[in-house]
Amino acid sequence: MTATLTAPTVLAWRDYDPAACELPGMFLGEVPLPGPARGQAARLWELGARRVRLPAPVDLSTGADSAAAVYELSLVRDLTARAVMVEWELSLDSGEGETWRRLSHLQPPAALHGPADAGEPLRSWRRGHYLCKCLWRKGPGFLQIRDRRWGELRRFTADEPEYDTAVHLLDYGALAHTVDQAALADFRSEHLVLDVGPYAWWLPYRVSRWLQQSIAI
Repeated sequence: MTATLTAPTVLAWRDYDPAACELPGMFLGEVPLPGPARGQAARLWELGARRVRLPAPVDLSTGADSAAAVYELSLVRDLTARAVMVEWELSLDSGEGETWRRLSHLQPPAALHGPADAGEPLRSWRRGHYLCKCLWRKGPGFLQIRDRRWGELRRFTADEPEYDTAVHLLDYGALAHTVDQAALADFRSEHLVLDVGPYAWWLPYRVSRWLQQSIAI
């Protein structure tokens, strides 16, 4: 079962530069996102959105709406993969000072709420962020994750079908008990999923825009 919720609304503009966004015709207005999270980033891109603002913080604190958080994280992840400027804020429990590292491949938030020492993690997040920091790709009969969130390259390659099935379920959030438990345990051990209430959510993204043009060999 994938996480679902009432359709949220975001603000969107046609340019990355805040000054350019002040020009006539650059504001796309409040854009509702009906339906599941899958495909919403592509829809915003096709509308011309290059800067998107979430109206409320993504809340990962205890007791928050887990389904809403998973939906919003999926949107931030997928927009990051398209190199869209995402303006968002993140709320964590006071003792969750290291959760940001798992999310550090995402566009850094404008503010980090909850941890008492949030200033330094947020600065580190901003200094260390770049596109393609944690991504996955699917080849013929295998999937591979390349992860640089921890300072060095970590690679995880799997060709067993249960891993592919698990990623498909986890990609936009799934109730943890519905996912193959051996595959989920492996992904957890590699910090490739985030547990959000009863949901497990897939952290890496499939990049949509590369840092440079492809090279034919």
